[in-house]
Amino acid sequence: MKKNKSRKSGVQQQQQQQQNGHAALPFKFTKLLDPEASWDKDQLGDVLHWIRQVVGLLCGLLWGAIPLVGAIWIVLFLVISSGIIYGYYAHVLKIDEEECGGHGTLLQEGLFASFTLFLLAWILVYSLAHF
Repeated sequence: MKKNKSRKSGVQQQQQQQQNGHAALPFKFTKLLDPEASWDKDQLGDVLHWIRQVVGLLCGLLWGAIPLVGAIWIVLFLVISSGIIYGYYAHVLKIDEEECGGHGTLLQEGLFASFTLFLLAWILVYSLAHF
């Protein structure tokens, strides 16, 4: 019985928000550049992960289109990706890294998935465009 009441109240809240013209967003994009915003560890990790994915995709597409080959470009991607992440959380958000597990934890967030996406995009674009 209690479950039905909580479902009804949740549906009613969503309907009221839709009627007011506001969608229920759990995250506001203005928070991305606000150094005074409070971040919990999971939210910050998600943001860093997705920023790194975008960087990986863009670099992979660019590297494949130019066409670049060699290990130096892999190292350059890792430097660029880590530099952007470090600059974002240290200088833009001014996050105290010790509260979130240190530099190592923050810099590893999304690294392997982004590296995989980078390689996939690079190889596909290079192969399709230049062979």
